[in-house]
Amino acid sequence: MDAQKAAEKDAEKAAEKAKQQADDAVRQQEEQKQPATPTPDPESAPAQDPANPAPTPEQEPSKESSEQPIPEQPTPADKQPAAPPPSDQVEQQPAVTPEAPSSSDAAPNTEKAAPALDSAKEATPPAPEVPAQDGEPSKRSQGRVEGEQGGAPAVPDDTAQPAQPPAPPPASDAEAQRLENPIRVAPVRAEEGRRVERTPRLERREGAQVLQQFDDRTVVEFNNNIYVESQDRPRLSRDAREVYYEDLPRRRTRETIVRPNGAQIITIRNRYGDVVQRSRITPDGREVILSYSPDDDREERGDWRDPGDDLPPLRLAIPVNEYIFDDPDAPEDDYYEFLAQPPVERVERTYSIDEVKRSARIRDKLRRIDLDTVTFAFGSADIAEDQVARLENVAKAMQEVLSKNPAETFLIEGHTDAVGSDRANLVLSDRRAEAVAVALTNVFEIPPENMATQGYGERYLKINVQKPEQQNRRVAIRRITPLIAPMASK
Repeated sequence: MDAQKAAEKDAEKAAEKAKQQADDAVRQQEEQKQPATPTPDPESAPAQDPANPAPTPEQEPSKESSEQPIPEQPTPADKQPAAPPPSDQVEQQPAVTPEAPSSSDAAPNTEKAAPALDSAKEATPPAPEVPAQDGEPSKRSQGRVEGEQGGAPAVPDDTAQPAQPPAPPPASDAEAQRLENPIRVAPVRAEEGRRVERTPRLERREGAQVLQQFDDRTVVEFNNNIYVESQDRPRLSRDAREVYYEDLPRRRTRETIVRPNGAQIITIRNRYGDVVQRSRITPDGREVILSYSPDDDREERGDWRDPGDDLPPLRLAIPVNEYIFDDPDAPEDDYYEFLAQPPVERVERTYSIDEVKRSARIRDKLRRIDLDTVTFAFGSADIAEDQVARLENVAKAMQEVLSKNPAETFLIEGHTDAVGSDRANLVLSDRRAEAVAVALTNVFEIPPENMATQGYGERYLKINVQKPEQQNRRVAIRRITPLIAPMASK
């Protein structure tokens, strides 16, 4: 019995010794698994000081230490300094939190500003497989980026010669319009016509497709480009004493609007409705040529082609703030000085009013005024009474320009933001342009024949965002005389 008890006691001692050896082995194993990098002291540990941000990339734990497993039973915080956060937490907590500024502190939205040149906004959008930025639909993405002062293509041509500095802008309208073959303009009533009682019925150009009719406006597609068409006859013939039409040779028509004072506004159109010539006959019989573009060759083609396709991308030789005038607090003199400036590049030939309306590249030859003084409510073309007064300075500048040259023509452009359908926005913008033109006539007595109007919808955004944006609901003005009338007509 004693021998048995002694054997059991020896077995217990052996078991205790084996357990002790096993515990020692486990302890040594755990000690060997501790990180080689020493734990930072409490002063430098980011987690201990809430005022300090997470480690900068330079302070980021090494890959070796970040890959160590988290101990199953960590030492309490009051007995051991906090360890650096694992790598996945470091990536989510940069040294400086990139929070967007609050609305009260936010700077102007310059990073969303669209290119200055309208032709730079018309570049081919990226392929569908390229995702749009910020959730914007790819069909509205802009594919060309301007340089600091102009609209150079974003993708260079490998075969092109090194870019030369852009030529300085012409010093005057006459210098800009140095035509190789001087134009001789026949009097607007030179051709004998046959008077008709009906309003002329116009033809559609080859390839033109009517997409939708909105009351007195038509949305038409030409060569994958969509435009809105509207007649200026109601605006020009308001309060007229008489309006009559004549058929002319080559399927042209001549429209005569007789004003109460005896002045006549005479417009010759081709069979497609494009203005070939427009003149004002004063009560004393003097003719003022407002626009003239001989289009015999273009008329016979039957289709319409953008004349800007024959020109290279425009490169501005002037700062953008000398190309776009958008100071809402500017005095009348500043508006006049800007409106009187010549085109920014040479004019190859005289263009029709309709060519200027439809070609962004041709319009880009002319500086523009963005009327930030006049704003429109969302979805509205109405000008509030308090908004009309804000047209006074630009209207007085237009009056001064006309006092020096009664043949001047101003293009009033309407624009919308990117909310809503493209077609509805085209019509809305066209109505906005007309509303401003009517206000300039009714309130400030700018003759309606000295203005042309066109809506562009959301095509030429000022701020490149796809949400409601007040700055995109605007009207712009350009003095287009150097493009549409021979300078000799002055």
